[in-house]
Formats: sequence, C-alpha cells, structure tokens
Amino acid sequence: MVVGLPTGGVPKNTAEPDVTIEREIAEVVRGSYARAANPPARRRIGARELFSEVLDQDSFRSWDSVLVEVPAGPEYLDQLTEARRSSGEDEAVITGEGMIRGRRVCVVACEFGFLGGTIGVAAAERLTVAIERATEERLPLVASPVSGGTRMQEGTVAFLQMVKIVQALMQHRSAGLPYLVYLRHPTTGGVFASWGSLGQLTGAQPGALIGFLGPRVYEALYGDTFPEGVQVAENLYRLGLVDAVLDPDALSEIAARALDVMCTRIDEVPVAEPPPDEQIDDIPAWESIEHTRRLDRPGVEELLRAASHSVTILSGTQEGERSGGLILAMAKFGLAPCVVVGQDRLFPREGRPLGPDSLREARRGMSLAAEMGLPLLTIIDTPGAALSKAAEEGGLAGEIARCLADMVTLPVPTVCLLLGEGAGGGALALLPADRVVAAQHGWVAPLPPEGASEILYRTVERAPELAAAQGVRSIDLAAAGIVDRIVSERPDAAEEPREFLGRLSRALEFELAFLIHRDKTERLAARYERYRILGLHRQA
Repeated sequence: MVVGLPTGGVPKNTAEPDVTIEREIAEVVRGSYARAANPPARRRIGARELFSEVLDQDSFRSWDSVLVEVPAGPEYLDQLTEARRSSGEDEAVITGEGMIRGRRVCVVACEFGFLGGTIGVAAAERLTVAIERATEERLPLVASPVSGGTRMQEGTVAFLQMVKIVQALMQHRSAGLPYLVYLRHPTTGGVFASWGSLGQLTGAQPGALIGFLGPRVYEALYGDTFPEGVQVAENLYRLGLVDAVLDPDALSEIAARALDVMCTRIDEVPVAEPPPDEQIDDIPAWESIEHTRRLDRPGVEELLRAASHSVTILSGTQEGERSGGLILAMAKFGLAPCVVVGQDRLFPREGRPLGPDSLREARRGMSLAAEMGLPLLTIIDTPGAALSKAAEEGGLAGEIARCLADMVTLPVPTVCLLLGEGAGGGALALLPADRVVAAQHGWVAPLPPEGASEILYRTVERAPELAAAQGVRSIDLAAAGIVDRIVSERPDAAEEPREFLGRLSRALEFELAFLIHRDKTERLAARYERYRILGLHRQA
C-alpha cells in the first residue's frame, strides 16, 4: 500500500524527511491511500493474530475472567459449544493489555470465528469491564471490531448492550484518554453503529466489508443486491468516515506515533528556549504577497515532514465528508504536542478548494484538541475560501462563524501560524488564537488585494497600492497587535526551506510550551482581551 511522494512535493534543499512520515503524508494527503477501484482480496484476521502484529513480543496479558451466565435453550447451547470448540475461544471478545513500542495499552478485539463475532450479554459485559478498567488505570484503549453485529439468539437484550458499551467508552474519552479503532473484515450492524464508530482515530483493513446493514440482510429484506463498492473500507476512507486504510503490520507504528502525542503529559512538557530575536526587513507589501505565491514555497506538508515528528494524519469529518481542502494531523514540535489544522494555498489549484466541508474537518480537529487537552495549532496559507454554488449551499458562512466561535472559546492553548497567504474568511476562520506566529512574508487581508482593488476602483491594477494601504504585512499586523512573533525569511522561504522550517519549528515549540505553562484562567482572559481591544488604540 505504499505510494511514493508525488513529483515536486518537496523543495530540493528541504531537510531529509522521515521516510515513513513522508510516505504517509503523500498517500493520505494526495488521496492515493484509498484504492476503491480494485480493493484487495478480503481475508479474516483473528484477534490473536492481530495482537501479535500490533503488540510488542510476548507482552499480551489477558483480562478475561469467568463469563456471566446467559439463559440459553438447547439449540443455542449447542451453538455456543461448537463455537468454543472450533474457535478455541470462550466468547466472541478477547480483552487484555500489552505494550505498543514500550507503552502500556488496553486492547479489545472480536473473534469472528466465534459465532461471527456477534455481541451478546456475556461478550458485552466482558468488553465493558475492560473499558472501565482501562479508564480506572488511565490506559489508552485500542479496539478492533469484526462482527456481524448483535447476537440474534439473545434478542433485544443483546441489541441494547451497545448502550452500556458506549456509556463506558464515553467515560473513557471524557477522562481525556485515547481511543483508537481498527475495523477488520467484516464489521457490520450494531457493533459498527456503536463502539466501532467512536474512535478518535480510526483505521480499516484493506478491502474490508464495513457497513451498518449487512448485504445478505439487505437482499433478504428488499429482494435486491446492495450496490457494489459502497460498504468497502476504501470507499469509507474516500468519504471521510475512516482516517486510513492500512494493513495490520502498519498498525504498531501508526498507533505508537498517535499515542506519543495523545499520551503526552502536558504538565511535564518543559519550557522551551526562546528563539533569538530576528531583524525583520521592511519589505513592500506587494513584494511579500508575490513571495507567498511562489509554487515552490514550503507549505504545511513540508512543515510537518521537516519540522515536526510523531505525525499522524487524520482524514475527513467522520461524518461522510472528506474535502482534501486542508490537512488535519497530530504532531509534536520538539517536545510540545498539538493537533494541527493546516491550510495549503496549492490545494485549490489542485481542485481541492477550502469549502464548508474543509472547515468541518477543522472543527473536528478543534474538538479533538479540547477532548484530549492538547494545544491546537492552526496554519493559515490560503488564497481564500471557495466561491461556488456548492460552497454557498453547503453553509460556508455558517462554518466560518462556527470555526470562529470554537476558536475563541476553546479551553486549550491555541497557536496560529500565518505561513503565507491569508485571504478572506478562509483565513479569518483559523486566526483568533492565544498567540500568532507569522512568516516574514505572511499576510492577512479581507480579500486578495486584486479583489479589494476591483471593489474600490473597478480595476485590479491598484492592488499593490491597496495592499500597502490596508496594512496586510506581518510587520503591520504585529504593530496592530494581531501577530506576536515574526520568523524571518532570508530573503524568501523558497530559497532556504530547510533553514526556514527549522526556525519555524523552534518558534512553534516555544510558543506551544509557553502557553502550556500559562495559567488557564489568565490565558483565556488574555485571549478575550486581545481581540476585544483590537483596533481601538488607533482611535486614541
């Protein structure tokens, strides 16, 4: 499933990237991860086989205890006896703990060989007890469903077991603990519609059948076959319902990277050394704008590859949308963890505009940051939000408003990086952070200067003049109290990407660590005040 980095994806003199991260960013961001046209042959992976792939060698320890007794007639008893004999397991769920790259985790998985991995009262109780223990011991939870859903032999009571499983899961997530899910072939019914769909990060087995209503049931009920290619892992990825489609042998590495960010004790992040003060040249606004429009200027992809580590790419809204209009990730800058929501001005040129679906992805990142107690890093580099019928009917203005509402009220530390272009509502949606760092040539304006010139003068020819008058440059923004730190370009990031990204990384680590150690009440009050008084000093 490895696809190489697209041609021209990295400036020639960028720092040598981590090969694994480079591949993953290339595959996920460029959309080559999902091979819906010809999904691989499906195979069933047993729970213990999965544990052997994901967990450190010989680290698994079972948590399974004596099962609760469930009323069963002779026919069901015979089925249970045969399932135990043929599968070698006592139930359809296996729980325990193990190590992933030296980190202790709780693992729970279904065994399809036991009555199709279906969940009845005993299996649900075992699963719930494991989740509750993971919460009590503050362990990350890694779950791998494979199931035909509810166990029909136990009827409605079995069906409603999904409620208590979800209750336990939400207590676990409310405690700020990670919940990672890997969907195996097949996962359907109530299992998919409950604990199979609540992961903060969700992967799926290549070619896996994943859906709410099993195709056999659909055919029996409606007398027709279910449309081909819908309930396939690759299609779910394309629709933003899962974050990745990957083989089991990739799980250990990806889970380790995600948990390295998600499990970082914020109070143990050390204060970073402040970057040295830099001399920022007074460059005309239009010259900076032209610098930011260079096609070889490093963007958010290059920043993640060359200036951060422990990168895990998330994909889509988890609600049926995957825009490709921005990058959503978890990463570390130095020792400081964060959730990253990043724009890239090249995406609209590739047919991936920054539309309302992109902003809903951004809000997923904001929600994840709040839930995990992680700082949020937003990266602005956009020629503007989408201008189209689809964007208007999709609620673009409302999504900009909701992003603003989330940003100004988010309880965790927030840093905004103005990496390049910052035009219109697309920039505004991600701007109001506790601290704003700007690349020297970064700029923010209500519209691209050409658009503003057209509005005021009915010509685009006065765009350079208007850019200067509007105070769009990073140094103007700093003077207005909008930008807190400027990172120099010598003379242009495209000419020295490695050095520039290194300076950015150090600046971001410092700002994130600074905010982590700032009193929350004081930080939130300062955020409110900085935007409350913005522009008022000009009237003095």
